[in-house]
Amino acid sequence: MSRRGPVERTPQQAARRLVLIRVIVVLTAVLGVNYVAWRWLFSVHWGAWWIAVPLVIAETYSLVDSLLFGLTMWRLKDRGAAPPPPPDVTVDVFITSYNEPVEMVMRTARAAKAIRYPHETWVLDDGNREEMRLACEAEGVGWITRSSAWTDRPRHAKAGNLNNALLATEGEFLLILDADQVPLPEILDHTLGFFTDEQMALVQTPQWFVNVPESDPLGSQAPLFYGPIQQGKDGWNAAFFCGSNAVIRREALMQLGVSGYVGEVEVGVHRALRTGRRIVTEARRSLERDPSPHDNAAQVAAALDKILYDIGRARRELARGVALFDVTYRFQRRLASIRRELVAADLHALRSDLAIVAELEGLAADPDERLATVDEAVLEQLAQREWSPLGAVETVQALVDAVDVDRAAEAQPIMPLATISVTEDMATCMRLHSLGWRSAYHDEVLAHGLAPEDVQTMMTQRLRWAQGTVQVMFRENPLRQRRLSVPQRLMYFATMWSYLSGFAAVVYIAAPVIYLLFGILPVQAISTDFFIRLVPFLIVNQLLFWVVADGRPTWRGQQYSLALFPVWIKSFTSAFGNVFLGRTLDFAVTPKVRREDDGGRPWHLVKPQLVAMGLLAGSGVIGLVRLLAFDQGSPLGVYLNLFWVAFDLVIFSVVISAVRYRGFQPAGQPVEQPGEAAPEPRPTAPLPAVRRPVPTHRGERR
Repeated sequence: MSRRGPVERTPQQAARRLVLIRVIVVLTAVLGVNYVAWRWLFSVHWGAWWIAVPLVIAETYSLVDSLLFGLTMWRLKDRGAAPPPPPDVTVDVFITSYNEPVEMVMRTARAAKAIRYPHETWVLDDGNREEMRLACEAEGVGWITRSSAWTDRPRHAKAGNLNNALLATEGEFLLILDADQVPLPEILDHTLGFFTDEQMALVQTPQWFVNVPESDPLGSQAPLFYGPIQQGKDGWNAAFFCGSNAVIRREALMQLGVSGYVGEVEVGVHRALRTGRRIVTEARRSLERDPSPHDNAAQVAAALDKILYDIGRARRELARGVALFDVTYRFQRRLASIRRELVAADLHALRSDLAIVAELEGLAADPDERLATVDEAVLEQLAQREWSPLGAVETVQALVDAVDVDRAAEAQPIMPLATISVTEDMATCMRLHSLGWRSAYHDEVLAHGLAPEDVQTMMTQRLRWAQGTVQVMFRENPLRQRRLSVPQRLMYFATMWSYLSGFAAVVYIAAPVIYLLFGILPVQAISTDFFIRLVPFLIVNQLLFWVVADGRPTWRGQQYSLALFPVWIKSFTSAFGNVFLGRTLDFAVTPKVRREDDGGRPWHLVKPQLVAMGLLAGSGVIGLVRLLAFDQGSPLGVYLNLFWVAFDLVIFSVVISAVRYRGFQPAGQPVEQPGEAAPEPRPTAPLPAVRRPVPTHRGERR
């Protein structure tokens, strides 16, 4: 399957196309808002609210989706060719690997070595395989794996692999490639020139797959995303990292890592000081409420007052920008000194209390005998006594100490690539943009990859992408990121919003089924008002897709946006459970070879879609029978819903071809049998984790 390159346009042609797009965007917005407003105000069938309200909510969701798409297209940017690359920058090419076949990784590594611009090539072997190390040495390619510092600590999947390699290499720029993404020799020559802008942090290029037939049964190519959508985001400085085929400035990543580290520690210190202030204040009040204070009460109160003053001083110093470590070090020393004073005071009070108890119980003078014969009720009363002053200080001490400046729970304190989701790309780029860095999307295929060749692998991949995106939405919602511009927030949110379509799809399936089976209409009436508002909106909306696509096929992507509704719903519920309920979110690396074929078809993987298709087809037959039998119901309503059912069935038909797909078969060639399963990854070794490559063409151009 060939990929058309960037269309060459004169500035005048590009300007005219952008004007046309903006006109259609305005028309789409006006017609869409008019339709949905009319639906809410005049058309909802409140007598059947249980389907009518979900339907109008789903339509509102779709309108918001359409408006966000229109906003994306408003500043569609075609950058054209990059400026010439600078002659003397250093580049590290990272090839990330976990358990892919060694020969696949080496094919990519050999192509990476052949890149014309001077660079060093590294295989980041997260499986720590001996055969991979030997293959890299034989090819003169660098080999990096995790050190023993990562043992029994969070690994953070691909993000951890890249973060580990960042601290073991030195190149000013990084080209990141997945194990199956074979780069073209000119990839650096056609991207590094964009970095003459000193604020440019990232240049993303498309992901294009060579093992996809023209019909693209698994919807792998994503020509709308790797094209107009990324170009539109680029116009708002919001084109984002997609995990591979991207060049990144090391300085930007390291700044991100350091600022993230300092920010997390500072947030932890502020939280500890704020909580500590409340605890000490309550202890001070408790001391004042004590009906029988000891003779050291004034000393304890003075100590608590000093702690409150020190907490306030530490917070003021942080607000003035005093070095975080200086503030915490001084505060911890003062707190330790006050704690020693309170311990001494409490020991004095304890001796006094024991003396009182001994006198009341008439015990012997021997301290050991006193402790051995004190009545259990008296000991319980002493145990329940409020030792709040010392307890408060120890709690504050624990809170401050818990701010892990060294991040001992992590393998390394600095994590430049984001580790908050199962995908590292979007969150990392969003953080770069929040620091003021820029990104670019260069619409030229400069690497050829391998797409999933079976429906199970495809669904695993899409689920992971969706889960990672939804995790970012829950943890770092772009709408709340003040350092992003408003358009940047909306561009990131648009991508996250699209993964909520699974819930709308359920409603779009249920509405025609309910009407055809039971005659329950979710609208007041199917009238002329309904058609003159809905039909123009649908036509103009499709016209917008057609114009911005500019000849790229978009139908397959539209099919999968609806047909994979169970995947999108699972991504939302599983990410919600992970972020808010602490549930484990399994990470699955997308297999790079076709799964073994046992001769059967994995229909169980698309069971929800098959059930939906059965309901749609069955309701269509029943609705048609009712119409022909002159049963109750509007003929127009039946015809409309039959059309709706037919459209949904055409959409869902893609899962039939996906399950039946047997893998890519070039013309005149048999389908390759999948390679043997890769060996299980070994535990990381305490030996040196970096093997330097044989010196390559660092000082000369090829």
